[in-house]
Amino acid sequence: MENTSNFIKTIIETDLASGKHKEIITRFPPEPNGFLHIGHARAIITDFESAIQFGGYTNLRYDDTNPSKEDDIYVKGILEDIRWLGYEPKNVFFASDYFEEMYERAVLLIKKGLAYVDHTPADEMAKERGNINTPGKESKFRNRSVEENLELFKMMRDGKFKEGECVLRAKIDMSSPNMNMRDPALYRISFAEHHNTGKKWCIYPMYDYAHPLEDAIEGITHSLCSLEFEDHRPLYDWVVRETEMPKIPRQIEFGRLSIENTVMSKRLLRELVESNMVTGWDDPRMPTLSGLRRRGYTPEAIRAFIVSTGLSKVNSTAGNDMLEAAVRDDLSLKAKRVMAVINPIKVTLTNYPEGKIEYFEVPYNQDNEELGSRKIPFSKHLYIEADDFVVTKPNNKYKRLALNEEVRLFHAYFIKANEVKYDKDGSVIEILATYDENTRSGSGFNERKPNGTIHYVEATKAVPAKLNFFGPMIHDDEDLSLQESFNKDSWTIKNGYVEESLESTIPQDKYQFMRNGYFNVDRESKKESLVFNEIVPLKSSYK
Repeated sequence: MENTSNFIKTIIETDLASGKHKEIITRFPPEPNGFLHIGHARAIITDFESAIQFGGYTNLRYDDTNPSKEDDIYVKGILEDIRWLGYEPKNVFFASDYFEEMYERAVLLIKKGLAYVDHTPADEMAKERGNINTPGKESKFRNRSVEENLELFKMMRDGKFKEGECVLRAKIDMSSPNMNMRDPALYRISFAEHHNTGKKWCIYPMYDYAHPLEDAIEGITHSLCSLEFEDHRPLYDWVVRETEMPKIPRQIEFGRLSIENTVMSKRLLRELVESNMVTGWDDPRMPTLSGLRRRGYTPEAIRAFIVSTGLSKVNSTAGNDMLEAAVRDDLSLKAKRVMAVINPIKVTLTNYPEGKIEYFEVPYNQDNEELGSRKIPFSKHLYIEADDFVVTKPNNKYKRLALNEEVRLFHAYFIKANEVKYDKDGSVIEILATYDENTRSGSGFNERKPNGTIHYVEATKAVPAKLNFFGPMIHDDEDLSLQESFNKDSWTIKNGYVEESLESTIPQDKYQFMRNGYFNVDRESKKESLVFNEIVPLKSSYK
């Protein structure tokens, strides 16, 4: 990542070369009102890598200025996600650490005649602000004296007013073409208990006031944020300048990253959780980092995906296939390749001795010898994929098992299907086959060519497993509400078998199930009841 180039890196290089900065300090400033999603990964990676590339550092700063929606569970979860992605903040701060200084800086603005307490009702205030075509109208409270505003602001802090009764506003320019500069609110009243400061405060700074002060207090050199804050930059600079902060950060905006057919709104994700449409923030269908981690995505894959999308000054959308490709690339050499049967059908080898079991030594990953090998059992009783068998071979392109056809079982023998058994509904429930003992894998046998190669698990030692499969969580239809667009079929469960070597696997172990896909051991998995989540299918899946 150190060699990646983008416009932010160019700006930092210029600032260092000019002597403006000797050390680069960035920050990641999440609001602790939910868990992080993959869209936040771009911000995290951009913040940390921009500092790392120049020997600087990054602070984690929780923007905890809205107590009604914040919780310690999110504080802990956010730090866990950042560390999982591979980054360690130098400092962990809270906006609430600076509440006293923010208050004093607001007092300074009042003394300079640049802030006033406004009792205008919220709906009327919104009308007075006008719109992009109509200049705003000055509030009748705008010209209160400095002394009156100081007293009223102190009364706000002392809890003398009700929520919504008044706000502290900046006095800038009600005719500005930039709506953010039309006397924005700086403080509002809230009696909600704060997760960090308890009931000490009943007034809280607005984001556009608090954020530049936090950056300036911490000495942030480059405040990197998403594109929607570009129009807020004049207010950001105004706050830093007029509150007379000694250190001046620079705000730089970059384009947000969206992924096709993926919810990238913390508010909507929270709605999914609170309405119980999903099992929680770490539901494997969720694009949260905790959900992706539970599903089996790796931090290396996510970082590679983010870097591959580039960084620009415009918003962009990536296909989900790019993310899946990054996961496959990362797991290709890391994951043990094992055999699992997802839709099992029984195979009985009529000419194999009853009770006999032989073992084949098989490497876990032929492309990575460091993963070692294991012994795979073989006997008279096997399971294969139901999809790997048809009664009648449909055409010469079909390269799996059919009646009177012969296939190789991976790392084992040729078998030939001779007869089938049906249930009362006419479905095949068992295949009677024979094996050729002269065709053992590695024997060099090449007298005839089988009709393909398929995988299997030995039935008597196979380990039962629950396998979770996930589709798109949301139907791509802008006319539907969130609840209407939720795909109720996005989580399906199958019951299959995995090979004996997985008997003692533990959560977060990752495997490639041969010819099916990559799977992760779920956190609910136990030795007596294994549970696997499909991470991504193979690029060309037989499933």
